[in-house]
Amino acid sequence: METKKSITNLNVKSIIAVLVFSGFISTFNETILNVALSSLMVEMNVTAGKIQWIITAYMIVVAVLVPVTAFLIQTFKTKKLFLVAMTILLVGTICAACSGSFVMLLISRILQAAGTGMIIPIMMNTVLAVTSPQNRGSVMGLCSAAITLGPAAGPTVAGIVLQSFTWHALFYILIPIIIVAVILGSIYLNIETQLAKPKIDFISIILSTIGFGGFIYGISGISEQGKNLKIVALIFIIGLISLILFVKRQLSLKEPMLDIRTFKYRAFSIGTLLVMISMMTVFTMAVMLPMFLQGALKKSTFIAAMVLLPATLISGFITPIGGKIYDKLGGKTLLPVGFAIILVPLFILSRSNVHTSVISIIILFIIVEIGIGVTLSPSQTTALSSLPKECYPHGIAIMNTLQQLAAAIGSSLFIGIMSASQLKALSNQATAQVASATGFSTATLALSGFVLIGFCLSIALRENINKAKI
Repeated sequence: METKKSITNLNVKSIIAVLVFSGFISTFNETILNVALSSLMVEMNVTAGKIQWIITAYMIVVAVLVPVTAFLIQTFKTKKLFLVAMTILLVGTICAACSGSFVMLLISRILQAAGTGMIIPIMMNTVLAVTSPQNRGSVMGLCSAAITLGPAAGPTVAGIVLQSFTWHALFYILIPIIIVAVILGSIYLNIETQLAKPKIDFISIILSTIGFGGFIYGISGISEQGKNLKIVALIFIIGLISLILFVKRQLSLKEPMLDIRTFKYRAFSIGTLLVMISMMTVFTMAVMLPMFLQGALKKSTFIAAMVLLPATLISGFITPIGGKIYDKLGGKTLLPVGFAIILVPLFILSRSNVHTSVISIIILFIIVEIGIGVTLSPSQTTALSSLPKECYPHGIAIMNTLQQLAAAIGSSLFIGIMSASQLKALSNQATAQVASATGFSTATLALSGFVLIGFCLSIALRENINKAKI
């Protein structure tokens, strides 16, 4: 918890700018290689199953590190923790730039993921601590913009860079940018904190690592062809059992690594579900739309990336505005309206076919991203504002961990639905293009159902907002 004296002497704007900038860099790394996987398979002579580990391993490590960082935030000073996280990210980026083999690149990505898994909780926890409740929505909007704009911009920027350079250039470009973030952090993150220094529980760390790692690996393996489903199922079950044991242990400890009791605050629980649905939507569409554009409309990889660009840019602009609207109106009206804005164009997209125009897809996806922009940040702010200040590290860690789970579940579940529907259409003598469109339509309709649930939950949250006066 920050002391009153330390907060009043802080250059809050500089701190927020450094943290949001660093958060964007770290999440940008998450998807930067997505469009290069096919060429990496050929260059490194590996199978599709192996190359998927470049993405899967990143997601697993981030999910594992986020809850551990809740403990670290209460044990080490913000500046020291930030510099360690960014240094790990820098070392991983340098190693990735110099990688000549699959194993080296995989290790480099794991290092990058470790830095990312620490940076996001540090950013959100520090921002909440130094920001007044009246401005919290606006600032959380900036944090949300970094978290969503980074992964969304990764494939687009990479698509542009790869037109002229090899994939190594993606990391060489990032090296000086990360160095600048490290220098700025060392200058501006002079924050005095009172550290609780909870007792470390190694059993919790082991259970958390196996649990979240196994669960995400299992979920990610659902939609990947060529995997041994028995092994995937076994790892998933081990992960699930470990998570159950982890939860039971946290409830029995005096000083839990991750305080599960945070879920007793109903507004936090519902708000976290809304965040998960928003993240699931944006990550799933970012994967499925390019597949639809290339498979059903026969557009190039570059065109597919460019179709996502307008919505990505508008999302980065709208998300902070959504936070400012939240500061003025609160979440009571904003959240249901935001989910309605997502639901309508998403349902229209679910009616897409091989004759759908690219322009209509661009416009509809822009509207979806506008809806995400006015729901994600207010959902986060509503959820976290319902917690006592001492619960912030745990609430942030829980929320960010579940965001990673939502991204993994979303991309795997809906791509699985898309593939199954596509195969069914092919068995009914449909052409490859028509089958691709049918798969996209079915998966998008299923996603619309989840967004409808989010809309209903946002209305249910109104009662809690009224009672708590959030």
